[in-house]
Amino acid sequence: MSEPIRLDTEARVVGSAVFNEVVTLVIKHRVKTGQESAYESWLRRIVTIASGKPGHLGVDVIRAKEGGLQMFTSVLRFHSTQAMQDWLDSDERKKLVQEAEPMLADGDQTLVNPHNEFWFTPTTEEGSPPPRWKQACVSFMVILPLTLFVPLFWGPIFARVSWLSSYFVSTALVTITIVLLVVYLMMPAATRLMAPWLNASAKKSQGK
Repeated sequence: MSEPIRLDTEARVVGSAVFNEVVTLVIKHRVKTGQESAYESWLRRIVTIASGKPGHLGVDVIRAKEGGLQMFTSVLRFHSTQAMQDWLDSDERKKLVQEAEPMLADGDQTLVNPHNEFWFTPTTEEGSPPPRWKQACVSFMVILPLTLFVPLFWGPIFARVSWLSSYFVSTALVTITIVLLVVYLMMPAATRLMAPWLNASAKKSQGK
């Protein structure tokens, strides 16, 4: 069973970045035996540095086993392709990756995904995303409560500020609130919590 690592990073939304497409960078490192502790120290350093870069929105790290070795999958979110590319091309990252190379069995593996399906990214090369019906169930459980409670939150504000209560403005505010909560808070948390259930089918098929 994969084990999520919670790291002290906060989502950062700057200016109009919230309206840009969220781009996801998936980095997979298979760590050589005996190098796990050194790698985790290195990982925390690079995560701390990356979290301070412009356009960085957050990171999840998932630890699993593959081929008898520890596999660390880091899922980094950026508010634009340019922000992600700036990080990939930075001298800081290049030096840190060179430092980590002796610890890695397969080198630095990167994958860019501009779609929201990054929420359900498999943790290994052999893995596959969870079945669509499971993705739909998690999405439903996340979105339904927000559609019920976000309008209640905005209700008193709409009642006090008349121009906000117009159909277009009120709908836009409610929709934006739900989208931001889903993308930056609720869905990442839900997929971490539901990871064992989401990945159960893929693990069973691999075991056959």
